[in-house]
Amino acid sequence: MSKKIKKIVIPLLVSVVLGFVWFYITIPAINLKSSSFYSFLLFLIVVFIVTRLIITFSIRGIRDKVTDFKDQHQDGGEKVFADMKPTSKKKLKIAAWVVGILLVGAGIIWLTSSEITNAKKYQQQLTVNTRDFQKDVAEIPISQIPIVDKDTAIRLGDRKLGEVVELTSQFEVSPLYSQINMNNAPTRVSPLVYADPIKWLTNQSEGIPYYIKIDMATQDTQLVELEKPMKYSPCEYFNRRLERHVRFAYPTLMFEDPTFEVDDDGNPYWVVPVYDYKIGLIGGKDITGIVLVDAVSGEMTHYSVADVPQWIDQVYPDDLLNTQANNWGKYTNGFINSVIGQKNVIKTTDGYNHLALDDDLWMYTGLSSVTADQSNIGFLLVNKRTKETRYYQINGADESSAMGSAEGKVQEKEYVATFPILINVAERPTYFVSLKDAAGLVKEFAFVSVENYQTVGVGDTLSSAQDSYIKQLKSSGQAPESETTSASGTIAQITSAVKEGNTYYYFTLDGKPEEIYVASIELSDGLPMLKQGDTVTLEFQEDAFRYRQVTTIEIGTSSSIE
Repeated sequence: MSKKIKKIVIPLLVSVVLGFVWFYITIPAINLKSSSFYSFLLFLIVVFIVTRLIITFSIRGIRDKVTDFKDQHQDGGEKVFADMKPTSKKKLKIAAWVVGILLVGAGIIWLTSSEITNAKKYQQQLTVNTRDFQKDVAEIPISQIPIVDKDTAIRLGDRKLGEVVELTSQFEVSPLYSQINMNNAPTRVSPLVYADPIKWLTNQSEGIPYYIKIDMATQDTQLVELEKPMKYSPCEYFNRRLERHVRFAYPTLMFEDPTFEVDDDGNPYWVVPVYDYKIGLIGGKDITGIVLVDAVSGEMTHYSVADVPQWIDQVYPDDLLNTQANNWGKYTNGFINSVIGQKNVIKTTDGYNHLALDDDLWMYTGLSSVTADQSNIGFLLVNKRTKETRYYQINGADESSAMGSAEGKVQEKEYVATFPILINVAERPTYFVSLKDAAGLVKEFAFVSVENYQTVGVGDTLSSAQDSYIKQLKSSGQAPESETTSASGTIAQITSAVKEGNTYYYFTLDGKPEEIYVASIELSDGLPMLKQGDTVTLEFQEDAFRYRQVTTIEIGTSSSIE
């Protein structure tokens, strides 16, 4: 093989081999818009150049070159360039021109992709519709209020796994705890992962047999066993590693971090969002679809955003939605106004949370003026599956103020509030927070009015906290008084139940089985003796659900007690 061929073929072979190793480890997207692709190209170029230099110059030759350079340098630096061959000077000039052109090109690409020249396009990445909060966000039963945040979920999941000794020694629970809607119930799910590489080696042939499922309202925690174990996940190695498995199938697509979801039948999947740049070459990042991966079989399906199955909740990452929400509020009047003057410029508040609405998961965040201090001018709700965006113009306290107000009610206990959830209570926008002690355990709950953060209801149970809150709303004129209606009749059916230490009686009257009345034991000492066939006269108020809350009751000739 001639020297010239060696200088080309051997560096190419080395570049191919090391390039394959680099690609296998880093799995970059083969896409001109991906920064990882240029890192891959740079690696190949460096390997090629270094290999060619090694072949071109022997160790002795390098030493001789160094000696010659020193001699020339001692005689004057000008001699180095004076002795250069014309072809060498030409190559140096060409290299300088190439570098200059690349720098100018990079500058043009950056400028044509930036907010400076595309402020309107960035502002319009979210299509925002103004809506009515009371119409869109219905009141939910107190039993369905999600009280499990991610930290609490981690504690519950670790405790559940600890109940099975043979699993604890081999697996851990992934910290993902994705929030989803499962059969219309807010739920957190997270797969098990191998405890360490040795545990992977001894268990990988069988796979991961369980995942954790937590009902966010009831705290019911289940260790769900699968009929067939999961073989594909981010904790695997080699070709079963999720990111590598997807990259080899779709080498040109750019991916966001995967999320773990289960369908309504409990089957596990990985949702891998696919993104692209919509403004210029490298600006306006947005989601264009997903790759849905069956965690058991590894089967993959690529969906566009419009075709994503409805049971999937996590398509758009929170950070991306938050960035687009900020751009929507920041560039309303162009880029210059966002820097100088800042007329009508708004921003998102520090933090966000999620709402279960219309069987979808929505990210919500508060909005405030750039000059405002601890106050909101409204809220944005963004659907994490479709990116439908709703704006609610509600003036009030921001989330941090609500957290501080709730903590202030129990300041002697030094409880810490979780980040608020936005809900509808008594037709008023309301922050709900859990109050935790130093050990991270939930001790109390609080409801805080968005419009007046000094209106706070705190209790060691959800019902007591809500009752306290509603009483304060009514006393301050913030909530409409419920209309009281009278009724009388004969008891058709009656039963009792204990909720949070209080006894409640549920009954219907003859001829109206669909109308269910609820009466607390505190209303009358005669309620325990009430039976089918007895007559009652009562007053009640309709709640947001199907129950009629009894406010006064007269049993036979007994006097009513309010």
